[in-house]
Amino acid sequence: MAFEEIKEQIDHVEEGVRSYVKNSFDFYRLQSFKSMMRGVTMATKVLIIGCVASLALLFLSLSAAFWLGTLLESTSQGFLIVGGFYVLIGLLLFLLRKKFESPLLKKFSKFYFDEL
Repeated sequence: MAFEEIKEQIDHVEEGVRSYVKNSFDFYRLQSFKSMMRGVTMATKVLIIGCVASLALLFLSLSAAFWLGTLLESTSQGFLIVGGFYVLIGLLLFLLRKKFESPLLKKFSKFYFDEL
């Protein structure tokens, strides 16, 4: 008789543990899916906005180069000035690259770890 009660209690505990493990697994699976989808949607937004901004910058650069070319009476000089401007911006960004790492790391670690 006592063995039957112990067996029933063990079966009940085993059922509870299985339910807990299954629910925990489902919870973490759902959390990882949510985090992954937030990353995918963020990347998609950045890609779309980046493409539109790149096209706008391309046309603005071309118009600035042609405008400078007409002012200087040499289209090639206008394009060289605009190109030199972008080289300077690129060098500046290259020199300041380490200042961007820490804020980006903090933002993405908060994004990732606060969701879990």
